[in-house]
Amino acid sequence: MSDAASALPIPGAWTIETPRHEDGRGSFHEWYRDDTVRAATGESWQPRQAHWSVSRRGVLGGISVVTGAPGQAKYVTCVRGAVLDIVVDVRAGSPTFGRWHLERLDEDHDLSLYLADGLGHAFLSLAENLTVMYLLSQPHDPARELRVQALDPDLGITWPPEVTVSQSAKDLAAPSLAEAERAGLLPAYTR
Repeated sequence: MSDAASALPIPGAWTIETPRHEDGRGSFHEWYRDDTVRAATGESWQPRQAHWSVSRRGVLGGISVVTGAPGQAKYVTCVRGAVLDIVVDVRAGSPTFGRWHLERLDEDHDLSLYLADGLGHAFLSLAENLTVMYLLSQPHDPARELRVQALDPDLGITWPPEVTVSQSAKDLAAPSLAEAERAGLLPAYTR
């Protein structure tokens, strides 16, 4: 399989499909290539931090976004289990403000998600010991991270009813998108 990228319905978000090489000994996964991301997105970025997250089934994380300049682009890959990964346009003034797109990422398919800075990101773990890896364009700074309530009924994100959702105290206390907009907390649309 060769690298393939597809723009998502929210400007600034893409899926990136990368090759997996298998033989009788096992497999080799090429999960990130700068030239592929740059060709798809038209953006030049340099990952400045990498981390991974391990979650139990039902963990609902986010919607998180970094505020202020510089923003933070993300490249997200699932290496164990399965996850519903959600991109939410939380950029004030964006023509797609409030819209969301859900993408299933799992260990059996070589699909990653690229999110430009200013886009919100949430996920729902579909497996025990879900492991998701992130490349970030800026180091994580908790003081600049904003959370928006992923269960905001006005957003209307469709979560699978068979998964019992668990949120952190920080995510439970997060404002709705409308509350965050009224308070002037959201990043501005600049494209």
